[in-house]
This record gives sequence, C-alpha cells and structure tokens, in this order.
Amino acid sequence: MAKYFDVHPENPQRRTLTGVVDSLRSGALIAYPTDSCFALGCQLGNRDGLARIRSIRNLDDKHHFTLVCQNFAQLGQFVYVDNDVFRAVKAATPGAYTFILKATSEVPRQLMHPKKKTVGVRIPDHLVAQALLAELGEPLVSSTLLLPDEDEPLTQGWEIKERLDHVVDAVVDSGDCGTRPTTVIDFSGGGAEILRRGAGDTARFE
Repeated sequence: MAKYFDVHPENPQRRTLTGVVDSLRSGALIAYPTDSCFALGCQLGNRDGLARIRSIRNLDDKHHFTLVCQNFAQLGQFVYVDNDVFRAVKAATPGAYTFILKATSEVPRQLMHPKKKTVGVRIPDHLVAQALLAELGEPLVSSTLLLPDEDEPLTQGWEIKERLDHVVDAVVDSGDCGTRPTTVIDFSGGGAEILRRGAGDTARFE
C-alpha cells in the first residue's frame, strides 16, 4: 500500500519532504507533481524503480527517461551542452520542457537511449518539485504518469493513490496538476527538433 504525503503547495513541510526522500533512498517509486503534470520518479541507480516505471507505462527500451534536475549546474553534470544549446536551454528553464541531449558518463547505461546514448533532462518550475529535489540533492529519474491506452495523465493525488496503490510506494500530493506533459526538444542532432508539443511554448524552437 502506497504512503500518502500531503504537501502544502506554497510552504512545503520540511518534515514531510524528508519522509519522501527517505522513501526514495530506500528504493521507493513515487508519484509526484510537476509544472506540467504528475510524474513517476525514483532515485538514480534504482534499477527496480526503472523496471516498474516501464511496466506501469508499458514502455520499450527506446523510451527516453528524464533526469529532473534542481538547477542548471546539476543538469550540466549529466548531459553535454555546447554554447548554442546552453543559451537555448537556459532561456527556457525552469519550465515545462524536456531536452534530449548526449549523456555524460554520470548517467547509468540503462537510462540512455540504447543507440543514441542520449537522455532527457529538465528543470521544473514547480515549488514542491523544487523543494523535493533540494532535499534529495540529486536528480529524480522520471517519466510522465500517463497510463497505457489513456489520453491524459492522472491529475489528482487521491486518484493516483486509489489506482496505483499496489504499484507505487508513495504519492506526493500538493493539489491538482495540469494534464499536458512537457514539450520535448531534441538537441542531440545539432539543431532543435520538436518531438512532442506539450505545456511549453514551442515558438522559440520553431
């Protein structure tokens, strides 16, 4: 049965966040809110967590997992960012964008695209997600909480707890999230390629 963490949306309780982080460090898979929609997340290096995300979402090995980072300095540890890409990504973060970039050696192989050696990265503009990342001190390995054969992500913590009670270990709830996943921009080929149009405005990348 999943733990339920009720977090204040504007003043996240440190004690509650510590409880979430303790769960993550013990191998938990969590559902948590972001600036686009709810996401599934686990600690870097949690192979069981990755396998469970793949199972819940019915994903193949070509799916790009995302490292949700607290800030740009953290993001830069896990992907290669040249000057042009740096300016473009910096201007759009924090925000509802995921960027596909070449992974550094800090990224576990099972997170990378098997052929391209790329990974997704993003910096959320969401107070609770940011507070959780600050408490954890490292990125969260994440994927949009979009269930197979459903058009929109789940938006309410209580519903996620009800439906995924036996497949996730914890639900972090700070109120409703949106229903649009992030906009995904692939920079791994040099220029900006829009792979998914979502919550982030694509105009700057057209």
